[in-house]
Amino acid sequence: MVRLVRYISMVFVIVLYTCGFESLAHTQPLANVLSVDNVSIAYAVYGPATGPTVVFVHGWSCDSRYWHNQIPYFSKKYRVITVDLAGHGNSGFGRQVYTTEAFGWDVAAVLRQLDVKQAVLVGHSMGGEVVLYAAKISPDRVIGLVGVDTLEDLGMVYPDEVKNSIYEPIAANFVPKAQEFVRSMFPANADKALIDTIARDVSSAPQDVALSSMKEYFKVSDPELIKGLTVPLKSVNADLWPTNVDGNKKLVPSYEMALMKGYGHFIMLEDPVKFNALLERMVNKIFAETKEKK
Repeated sequence: MVRLVRYISMVFVIVLYTCGFESLAHTQPLANVLSVDNVSIAYAVYGPATGPTVVFVHGWSCDSRYWHNQIPYFSKKYRVITVDLAGHGNSGFGRQVYTTEAFGWDVAAVLRQLDVKQAVLVGHSMGGEVVLYAAKISPDRVIGLVGVDTLEDLGMVYPDEVKNSIYEPIAANFVPKAQEFVRSMFPANADKALIDTIARDVSSAPQDVALSSMKEYFKVSDPELIKGLTVPLKSVNADLWPTNVDGNKKLVPSYEMALMKGYGHFIMLEDPVKFNALLERMVNKIFAETKEKK
């Protein structure tokens, strides 16, 4: 029932922000694969049956619906895969703890199931760290990563006081505080209907999954996670939270950032036309850099 309510609540977003897009065409129906711990992971495939692949990974308490505006655009040129991480969307539950690394294994299971060889992984928010884990788990299948409004400062480890100031109010009073958290992710001039829809959707997520995944996410150390990274890393970020481009580039020389100035955290929904163009630019850079290596 919760999933049905979440689906209906997001229809408004889809109607508002996808007018004019072609209808989506699966190259195969929605499918499932078992992750390493036997939790069922849902995914969908669009576009060409083979060739270069772009995999979209959602963020905290979201799911693959949040990429609805990207599927028609990118599936014209690439095989597109969307993934619902465990406990999200149409994927299964059953984990005692929802770690960010386990989400990386979810993505890796889909790559293995489809025998993907040249994947660019695109991760929004928490999904940025998820795709970093997936690249480490499946180095033979991933050729590059793009973070979406995430990985702003790869050298930063935030103090526990900051993390607790976010987690504890949400854990104590989930629905209103989760909505408040989402609303803080937009500038003052953002579309109010979009903010309301996302706030309601995120706050209707399964609370045990949301709280566990947030708590575990706050344990992730980006400086440790990027050690040994061998594939290009890019991002498309807004400026609500500043990105330390120079610092990131010192840690990961391949790092580049395309800026969406004046937007909030859900840039793929706020301005899909602009976002798609910038994301495609970063994806093409990764494919070009991969060819140069060969």
